[in-house]
Amino acid sequence: MADAAPRVPVTLDGRRVLVRSGTSVAAALLEQGHWNFRVNRVSGQGRGPYCGMGVCLECEVTVNERTHVRACLERVCEGMRIGTGTAEEEGT
Repeated sequence: MADAAPRVPVTLDGRRVLVRSGTSVAAALLEQGHWNFRVNRVSGQGRGPYCGMGVCLECEVTVNERTHVRACLERVCEGMRIGTGTAEEEGT
C-alpha cells in the first residue's frame, strides 16, 4: 500500500523532522523512534503512549507552547512544534 499522506516539517525537541500530515502526534513520535514522551516527576521513569485513546494521560507533550497535550489525540500539521520534556530535549 502506498504512503499517500504527504510528509510535512515539524520541530521535535528542537530538531526539524518530516512526518506524515494528519497522523497523530503519538504515531509521528513513535515513527521517529521516540518511546518516552515525558518523564514522571516522582519516579523519573520515561512515560509514553499506553491507552491510545486519551484516557491515561501518559503521552502528554507540549505542542506549540501548549502543555499537557495528549499526543494520541492531537493531529500533526505543518510547522508544529512538539516538545517531549525528556532528558534528550533538556540536553542531559
